[in-house]
Amino acid sequence: MAEAVVTVDGWSALHDTRTFDWASWKMTSPEERAAAVKEFEELMTKWDSVEEAKEGSHVVYKVIGNKADLMFVFLRETMDELEAIKTEINKSRIGDYLIPGYSYVSIIEMTMHNPMDEGKDRELSPYVKDRLRPIMPKWEHICFYPMARRRIEEANWFTIDKEERTRLLYEHGMTGRKYAGKVKEIITGSIGLDEWEWGVTLFAHDPLQFKKIVYEMRFDEVTTKYAEFGDFIVGNYLPKDQVDAYFAL
Repeated sequence: MAEAVVTVDGWSALHDTRTFDWASWKMTSPEERAAAVKEFEELMTKWDSVEEAKEGSHVVYKVIGNKADLMFVFLRETMDELEAIKTEINKSRIGDYLIPGYSYVSIIEMTMHNPMDEGKDRELSPYVKDRLRPIMPKWEHICFYPMARRRIEEANWFTIDKEERTRLLYEHGMTGRKYAGKVKEIITGSIGLDEWEWGVTLFAHDPLQFKKIVYEMRFDEVTTKYAEFGDFIVGNYLPKDQVDAYFAL
């Protein structure tokens, strides 16, 4: 049997998309809209405090296209905290207009594929800690997609040996390194937690870089033989100081 890799795991992650009920929002009084926006800004300030304490991270993006209007991404130590955040949004005034859509539950992970890391206590490495408990960049654009590895007879990822998987992923990683400074990436594992096996969250200043990196990686052997992808969600950053303008009529 093929040997399973060891993962080092970090913060829990929730990708939460919402459609906004603009029709109902338009029928709400200006006073009620203002109170709802103010309360939402206070929620964001609360999330900022958590991030400043390095106990979690969050971003909010305006989704391009009709898959949703907003996407929240939260990183927290526990699943309980993620559920509490979701409930707090739902109970807020503006939560009355945020219609739940697609969501994705996962946990940040790093694997022990790199032979140089074998036998070392990676939890002691500051680099590893930053990767497992990252403060997400507030870059202008985000791209999220779930993925899995094929299990068909002629290309079953879970039957090839560990050394071959290490080689394939190393080559894949070398492609990604070409985009250092242009694209930042967070990988989360979702086996046993959601429908797909991994989630990929990319951040960029220029959305064209999403197209470039994903296209180039499609030619990596690990992708051409073994990768399957879900829907892609792309968005533009929504900072707290632009929330009032976003909801204004």
